[in-house]
Amino acid sequence: MASEKPLAAVTCTAPVNIAVIKYWGKRDEELVLPINSSLSVTLHQDQLKTTTTAVISKDFTEDRIWLNGREEDVGQPRLQACLREIRCLARKRRNSRDGDPLPSSLSCKVHVASVNNFPTAAGLASSAAGYACLAYTLARVYGVESDLSEVARRGSGSACRSLYGGFVEWQMGEQADGKDSIARQVAPESHWPELRVLILVFRAESVVPARMAEMARCIRERDFPSFAQLTMKDSNQFHATCLDTFPPISYLNAISWRIIHLVHRFNAHHGDTKVAYTFDAGPNAVIFTLDDTVAEFVAAVWHGFPPGSNGDTFLKGLQVRPAPLSAELQAALAMEPTPGGVKYIIVTQVGPGPQILDDPCAHLLGPDGLPKPAA
Repeated sequence: MASEKPLAAVTCTAPVNIAVIKYWGKRDEELVLPINSSLSVTLHQDQLKTTTTAVISKDFTEDRIWLNGREEDVGQPRLQACLREIRCLARKRRNSRDGDPLPSSLSCKVHVASVNNFPTAAGLASSAAGYACLAYTLARVYGVESDLSEVARRGSGSACRSLYGGFVEWQMGEQADGKDSIARQVAPESHWPELRVLILVFRAESVVPARMAEMARCIRERDFPSFAQLTMKDSNQFHATCLDTFPPISYLNAISWRIIHLVHRFNAHHGDTKVAYTFDAGPNAVIFTLDDTVAEFVAAVWHGFPPGSNGDTFLKGLQVRPAPLSAELQAALAMEPTPGGVKYIIVTQVGPGPQILDDPCAHLLGPDGLPKPAA
């Protein structure tokens, strides 16, 4: 018997976000509620994104998911939590319409395929982009129009921040059920067009609220020196706390520390805070700077960590015009080169939130609900 046409097929993309005020832990493990508010920068999807296709059909006998071409266990608790939340919201939406029958889509199983356009080795929060994209795509396929913070959050806490572009706050909220723990945009991606983000890929409670207010001010006023210093202080305190646990957790490696020293010496040479670093749960550095500083800072990284045979692919993403490294700055850096210490740099900027791809050719799943063969 010929299979029926899928009831719906939707493909969306979602961005990676980088926290400049981090979330330090959960007050509720099951609902994924944070102990503090956090603030992040959404990166541009031209360089870093997750793409997800969701298809529902009466022919499907079970929910299935493929990540980067490989089928994964759909019973994974966080994945199940997202599916449950979306279907619950879809039912509520239908129940609120008097006499509207329950759509057949709600009794159908879903097939999902998701791919990242950046390597896992980049040490980026792929789960944030992944679960934001999953929540956004499932919402479109099931006709859900409400706030998706809770759905994305149940997959990965920071995923709710990837539901918006620009600069995004995840409010910790106070309610026990977490209904007020939502993401909201502080400023759109167009607000600070000069801000650049470089990803260098390598071979507590009383402090955070004040930092949140100060960081929001820095973004509003586009005050880069204060934004940069606050970003570095928050990263340092996060990693100091990790080291202060027992047994200690050490995310930073020798190259991480060399990058930290390079940033501080670069800033000291200029007598101004031109560049900021932050580190998430991994050794790779995320660098914030303004567009007029990118070329010189890249030259400094190139000097400190000269690439091996991949010189032509050392820089990925936005184009950077070559710039010489002055003898004065080279002396100020006072670094013995570490060849190959930095594998490559991804250059990007602030970008928009999730997008719907209207072209059916963009679907990762075919009409049969299975991954399309690789081109």
